[in-house]
Amino acid sequence: MIQKVLTIAGSDPSGGAGIQADLKTFAARGVYGMSVLTALTAQNTTGVQGVLEIPADFVGQQIDSVMSDIQVDAWKLGMLANAEIVRVVAQKARQYGVARLVLDPVMVAKGGDPLLRPQARDALMADLVPLAYVITPNHHEAQVLTGQDIHTLADARAAAAAIHRMGVRYVVVKGGHLPASEDAVDVFYDGQTYTELRAPRVATANTHGTGCTFASAIAAELAKGREVGEAVQTAKDYVTAAIRAADALHVGHGQGPLNHSVVV
Repeated sequence: MIQKVLTIAGSDPSGGAGIQADLKTFAARGVYGMSVLTALTAQNTTGVQGVLEIPADFVGQQIDSVMSDIQVDAWKLGMLANAEIVRVVAQKARQYGVARLVLDPVMVAKGGDPLLRPQARDALMADLVPLAYVITPNHHEAQVLTGQDIHTLADARAAAAAIHRMGVRYVVVKGGHLPASEDAVDVFYDGQTYTELRAPRVATANTHGTGCTFASAIAAELAKGREVGEAVQTAKDYVTAAIRAADALHVGHGQGPLNHSVVV
C-alpha cells in the first residue's frame, strides 16, 4: 500500500513552487500526493503578480473531504494566506490528530520581504507552530519566530532552540541564504543535539520552490516511516540534486524551478 501525503498550500501556476512543487516532490519520492488549496496566485519565475485567497471555511471543507475518505500519513503545510485559514487548519489538525505535520512557515521570502500579514503571523505562531512535528523556517522566518538576529551558525542554533521551546518536536533552520556561511548549511535540532546539514552551494539562479520542495520531501520520507533525522538528510540530498539539475530545464526568464524529476 502506498503512503499518502496531504499538502495544504497555495497554487503556483508556473509549476515551480506551491502545491505544484509539492505534488511533483511527492511523486518523485514515491508517495501519493493530495492537495488542499489555500490561495490562487498569479506568478511566474519573475515574481508574484496577484493572489486570490480561498475562503477559510472552504479550506476546511477540502480538508474534511480528504480526511473523511483517505488515510493520510503526513501533512505538509505551506502558504496559509491569512489568520482565518491558519486557525481552520490548526483546528482540523487537532480534530484529525495529525502526528506527522511538517510546517514550512511561509512568512518571509528568501530576500526578506514579508509574505504574511502580522495578524496571520501571530495566529501561525500561537495556533500552528506548537502542533508541528517538524518546522523548516529559512533564517528570515526564524528571526521573525524568535525575535533574534541570525547572522551565523551559532545564531541559527540559538534560534532553533528557541523555536523548539515553542512546542515543536524537530526544528530545521535553513541556512541557504545565511550571509556568513560558505556552504548551504541547515541546522537540525531535536531538543538535545544540533546537526549541521552541509552541501556545497550551487551557482544557479534556478532555486524557485526550494522551501516547498524541502518540506514536502521531509513529509514524504516521514510518511514512509523514516526516522526524522534520516528524513531531513534525504530531503536535503534531494533538494541539492534537484538544484544541480535545474539548469537543464530552461524554464522562464527569471528564477527558474528545480528539477523535481532528479533521481536520488
